[in-house]
Amino acid sequence: MMRSNGKHENGRVKSEDRIGSRKWVPKRIILVRHGESFANADVKVFSTTPNHMIKLSPKGIAQARNCGHLIKQLVSQEDDEDWKVFFYVSPTARTVESLREMGLAFPKRRVVGVKEEHALREQHFGNYNDPPAIYRIKDERTTYGRFFYRVPGGEAGCEVYDRISSFVEGLKRDIDANKFGRGVDDDDDPAIPSESSLNLVIVSHGFTARVFLMKWFNWTVEQFEKLNRMKSSEFQVLQLGKGGGEYSLAIHHDDAKLMEWGLSAEMIEDQKRRAAGGELEHKYCQWDTHRFLHLFRDSSDSEDDDDEQNARS
Repeated sequence: MMRSNGKHENGRVKSEDRIGSRKWVPKRIILVRHGESFANADVKVFSTTPNHMIKLSPKGIAQARNCGHLIKQLVSQEDDEDWKVFFYVSPTARTVESLREMGLAFPKRRVVGVKEEHALREQHFGNYNDPPAIYRIKDERTTYGRFFYRVPGGEAGCEVYDRISSFVEGLKRDIDANKFGRGVDDDDDPAIPSESSLNLVIVSHGFTARVFLMKWFNWTVEQFEKLNRMKSSEFQVLQLGKGGGEYSLAIHHDDAKLMEWGLSAEMIEDQKRRAAGGELEHKYCQWDTHRFLHLFRDSSDSEDDDDEQNARS
């Protein structure tokens, strides 16, 4: 029963009433590659252990734990006393273990939620593979192209793109629906973050993270093929630009780091345009337009007359 002051009988305000029509847009989306796994250290592990069950090495555990502290430093900066985090995690052992180690840096009251997301899993490389097969597949994939190459008995990169696309579209719908404005705090009160304090942390894999960026920024296959994988427990920060800016890698990362990850000068400039928002022009589908515009005839003052003449003929 609702009281006249807007509170319910238990004295609390429902989260729906507190949120109202405001959209709680995450300040950052942080992509994390898992720590070093036993298979990263010794490729022979692929021949004896199912891929999804491969765990972190001792080095990987330390890397993931340090990664958690670095991310906490990032999201709690600027004297933001109301920061929160929401975690997505791939369902593999090495990503879940990475989340476990990273989580040591975050008090429970700061965690809005955690979701295991199957779409974030690693590209499927088939079942058991011995080292010679792994090396051959990776060499073939590099020559053929990572996006279209189908791993024997596994997935093609474009199939990973399809499931990541579904995840990204669902993520955007969740943001629009204010789903991140609700959570569980220590006292069961909704953990509603301030407008600029929510951070989404996605713990996944190197290839998956590159595909996520490709989908989010509408990069072409050619641009994707030139991207480089993050190091173990490295993370990429998509931060929302101020004054109407979009999510951009250029706010937290400098040009040198973006070049290390394989972004071209043109792609880096686009990241800066996104961060600036209304200060610089940003064109939708600019990559595809530039690539295909030469297929169309040149514009002319008499193009309407040409159209009429072609119609009569």
